[in-house]
Amino acid sequence: MFTRTTHSIVHFNAPFVLKGVDKTLPAGDYDIDHDEELIDGLARVAHRRVATFIHVPSRSSKLSTRQVFPIDHFDLEAALLEDQSRPE
Repeated sequence: MFTRTTHSIVHFNAPFVLKGVDKTLPAGDYDIDHDEELIDGLARVAHRRVATFIHVPSRSSKLSTRQVFPIDHFDLEAALLEDQSRPE
């Protein structure tokens, strides 16, 4: 089956926690990868998300050691919504 990876960047204004990551992550911009597979048999091209990954630490970190953690896309969306709803 054909798989593709799309890339995005998310921003958190405050520290946050995600299932699958063993520590609280600081505020910042984070690289996110989504693996998607082609759905066969449709009249038009469509993809289904099969995995989501976060790159740690944030983009602004000076640390040279990088890790990639598999996370649930819905947990990421919930954390982003919670972050956006916090008063500044």
